[in-house]
Order: sequence, then C-alpha cells, then structure tokens
Amino acid sequence: MKLHYSGILGKNPKDEPLHYGEIFAIWTNVLGNNGMIAYYQTLYNHTGDEDLAKIIEEAIQGMQEENRQLTNLLKVNGVSLPPAPPERANANIEDIPVGAKFNDPEIAAKISADLAAGLVACSQAIGVSIREDIAIMYGQFHAAKAQLGAKLLRLNKEKGWLVYPPLHFSPRE
Repeated sequence: MKLHYSGILGKNPKDEPLHYGEIFAIWTNVLGNNGMIAYYQTLYNHTGDEDLAKIIEEAIQGMQEENRQLTNLLKVNGVSLPPAPPERANANIEDIPVGAKFNDPEIAAKISADLAAGLVACSQAIGVSIREDIAIMYGQFHAAKAQLGAKLLRLNKEKGWLVYPPLHFSPRE
C-alpha cells in the first residue's frame, strides 16, 4: 500500500513547517554553540599545544558553520534567536597565572566530553525530525563531530593525556 502526502506535508521538505521538537532542537543547539564558542575561544588562549589549538579552531569553525545553517532556519521560520555572549579576546598564554590556567589535558578532556554529548544531541535531533532535510543536516553535524572526536582521541593517546577507565582482562586459565 502506498502512502500519500496530504495537507501541510508536501514533496519538498523545505516547504513543510517545523514542529516544536525540531524548533527546540535547533534553538537549543544554537544557544549551546554560542556559549561553547566563547568558552573554546577562552580555552584557545590557555592551550600551549599547537595540535590541540588546531582542534579547538576546528571545533569553533564547526560550531560557527552549524550556527550559520541553524540560525537561517530559525529566521526563515520566524523564531527569535537565542542570546550569544561576545567573542573572547585573544590573550597571551604567558599572561595567565599558572594557578588560573587550564592545562592541555583538561582542555582535551572537556572538548572530548562536549563532542560525545554533541553526538547524542545530534542523534536525538535526527530521531525527532520529520523533515528529511533537518535529519540529513543533523546527520552531517554528527559525522563532523565524530571525525573531530576521532582526531582528538588520537591526539589524547599520542600526548599521553587519555585517562583510561578501568580495563577488564579475562582471567587466564
């Protein structure tokens, strides 16, 4: 039996209205990204590792690109945008007192945790979406976060920053 679109659902997903779950996912994504962009700009000032700095830059660029797409969707659908903190100024790492400075392993762990949470949020947004274009967009965000997470995992291992959970070894006979 073939199902037909009817009423407000058409053949072009972009012509379909967003439902409240999609709007909430998009709006909270922008709000979260806004805060994390400012936070990561601050973390960037604290990192002394060039490889980690590149990952932070990539994470910021990824969130800014997400926000570009997401804010456009909100605007087109007449939804007000969430607040955003101001951009953070660049600082010299030498000017930050040692006791007030985040260290590189802490920064890497925080970003790893944020990426893991971002994967879950993208999966949830995909799950609530009825518009294919929204689901596909979040699938792309998910893939980008997974790739960045893999780069960061490799860096954590190479630098000796990875904190291993308890490892299980099978008893030997």
